[in-house]
Amino acid sequence: MTDPIADYLTRLRNAIMAKHRVVEIPASNIKKEMTKILFEKGYILNYKFVEEGPQGTIKVALKYDVVSKKNAIKALKRVSKPGLRKYVGYKDMPRVLNGLGIAILSTSRGVMTNKEALDLKIGGEVLCYVY
Repeated sequence: MTDPIADYLTRLRNAIMAKHRVVEIPASNIKKEMTKILFEKGYILNYKFVEEGPQGTIKVALKYDVVSKKNAIKALKRVSKPGLRKYVGYKDMPRVLNGLGIAILSTSRGVMTNKEALDLKIGGEVLCYVY
């Protein structure tokens, strides 16, 4: 697999389109941090790290609206790809949906959102947009 983060986002996207409640994703440290961010920002209902085998898995419970049955995640877009990395400084921080969405960044201080990176005045690699 050449791009595990794109695989992570695609598995979430496919589960949302198929209206699944839970999706299992192969684990890695960066995927665990991205899952924590999605949970903290209210895009997923819950998550669980299962440490089985050499790699382990992440079980993600997706969040749906009770009345309209629509998912909390409208779009997941991979920005920085293995063939073309996208880096930003804190002065050029992206605004997703005019501040309503989040950009997940990989910085020297770990994986965080664009708003947290802006507060710390650090830049990094833009992994994805979520809104």
